[in-house]
Amino acid sequence: MSMHRSLKTKSGALNLHRNVLTRPERVRRLMSEDRFDPKKDTPIGLVKVANRKVVTGKKKKTTTED
Repeated sequence: MSMHRSLKTKSGALNLHRNVLTRPERVRRLMSEDRFDPKKDTPIGLVKVANRKVVTGKKKKTTTED
């Protein structure tokens, strides 16, 4: 029996941008921003961390004439 097309995953689907971070990812990000101290703070009830993908425009090709 074949698999329904909505259940198939794309080859690079797991490498795409995610808005939701796991707890260890949030702890790492907060530690890099000096907002979390593992000795003082608890990893339960962490603050929200923005994980926005910055999209820049494509670079225009420059043509040089000699």
